Amino acid sequence: MSPPLPNLDTFPPLRDWQRKALVRYLRKRSADFMAVATPGAGKTTFALRIAAELLCDGTVEAVTVVCPTEHLKTQWASAAARVGIQLDSAFRNSDVHSARDFHGAVLTYAQVGMAPAVHRRRTMTRPTFVILDEIHHAGDSRTWGDGVKQAFDEAERRLMLTGTPFRSDDNPIPFVEYERGENGLQRSRSDSVYGYSDALRDGVVRPVIFLAYSGETRWRTSAGDELAARLGEPMTKDLIAQAWRTALDHRGDWMPQVLRAADARLSRLRSHGITDAGGLVIASDQQTARAYAKLLETVAGEKPVVVLSDDQGASARIAEFALSEQRWMVAVRMVSEGVDIPRLAVGVYATSASTPLYFAQAIGRFVRARRQGETATVFVPSVPHLLGLASEMEVQRDHILGAPKDPDGLDDALLERAQRSEDAEGELEKRFEALSATAELDQVIYDGASFGTGARTGTPEEEEYLGLPGLLTPDQVAVLLSKRQSAQLAAQKRAAATASADAVPAPREPVATMPAAERRVTLRRRLNALVAAHHHRTNLPHGKIHAELRRLCGGPPSAQATIEQLEERIATIQTL
Repeated sequence: MSPPLPNLDTFPPLRDWQRKALVRYLRKRSADFMAVATPGAGKTTFALRIAAELLCDGTVEAVTVVCPTEHLKTQWASAAARVGIQLDSAFRNSDVHSARDFHGAVLTYAQVGMAPAVHRRRTMTRPTFVILDEIHHAGDSRTWGDGVKQAFDEAERRLMLTGTPFRSDDNPIPFVEYERGENGLQRSRSDSVYGYSDALRDGVVRPVIFLAYSGETRWRTSAGDELAARLGEPMTKDLIAQAWRTALDHRGDWMPQVLRAADARLSRLRSHGITDAGGLVIASDQQTARAYAKLLETVAGEKPVVVLSDDQGASARIAEFALSEQRWMVAVRMVSEGVDIPRLAVGVYATSASTPLYFAQAIGRFVRARRQGETATVFVPSVPHLLGLASEMEVQRDHILGAPKDPDGLDDALLERAQRSEDAEGELEKRFEALSATAELDQVIYDGASFGTGARTGTPEEEEYLGLPGLLTPDQVAVLLSKRQSAQLAAQKRAAATASADAVPAPREPVATMPAAERRVTLRRRLNALVAAHHHRTNLPHGKIHAELRRLCGGPPSAQATIEQLEERIATIQTL
């Protein structure tokens, strides 16, 4: 016997963007519709409402959901059941047909790729609505993409969902429409777009504060040479990658110091408004994740939950953590995309993955809002590439076919292989030997702007930022950070004046030229102070001011800008 149809009258109320997108969908009535919405905006609810509409008006008789992981299958089935749509998350390819007491099934992309003919038969047996969640995964391999195309090209309706920037490769994504631009490149076209900045304005997502930590690192190359560098300073891509991985080594001081700071921030949030706040450390591989868990147990006094892969019991551990009040979870890949743990409020980005896609997926775990005023804090290595991504969270990226690629030299492919095997003893670790690393708060990034003048770990200056209230509106966050920065600068001036007054006159020496790295940091801080001042005069968001300066002067985000570009922007903003 077929299950009863969902009751539209009892369906949860929709947010503004969901209602507008639903009206657009019902008016369009075409076979394909693509919705891009920031993580935490409610794509699942939107998709299930469309499914309910189509089931109730008889357009379709079955629903199929395709998602990236086994854990998400369970999550989708639970969400659907709450609105009266019964989906079989335990369906296997060998079952051939869904049981009659379900409206349909939830599958993974890998499952479809293995047996597209099975799902094609299921789709053609009854008019079917197919929801392709995080559709960019259909381009992960030709097998998956071809399988999705073969299985669902006869579906009555298809809804493509994504919450993150599309792929950086040229694998076309099935059922996505591409438009050729003036430059001859094909760009993906979306029917509905709801970005992070829109969601932040509407209070749908939390403000995210990034605390970027630099520090001194030392490592030994495979040739036996010992090298040292300060994380965050301008250097070659190879040196950045090695300094970055040295900082993340659990045997140095950088990770313990950052984890202590993150745990202190978590305690602050728990004692000031977000009583069940949880933290997540995202690691690169299985061995490192276990090592981080041991460090956290020492720091927090509580054993963290460790989720290593899609192994048996991983979904249950995530679900249990989501409903508990445990402080920390350490994971490799299981929570990088789609997993809903709304109480996550503190993150440590302890991986060398550097693609915009992965970064956005990871940060998406912390932006889900529950009540007005909650903020999230993510600790990141002070690496220019990551700082640029943090500064441009609100940028909407499309999938572009044929665009020239600009590899960042940070070995994402190598990292991806390490993540798949979760084996830290492979090529990734043999290229160099980490010797030591220390941490120092470099800057605070919020709304595209940088705040702070740097602070050593364990100092009152660092505590000023770790102790920010957990319940703040976006505007209050910006104002408070500006005040903290102004107070830091004033304190430094007073200390310098006192030291100058007490100093014994010394023989005059030649004026030393400021090192390029120090000069660049000084210019960046001056630019951010001017942007903050302009914000208070005009009430324009920091991100928009930085974007306007980039439009007028050209060049990359300030974290990656050259000394000359920073000087030009400083001169320009002084004329605005």
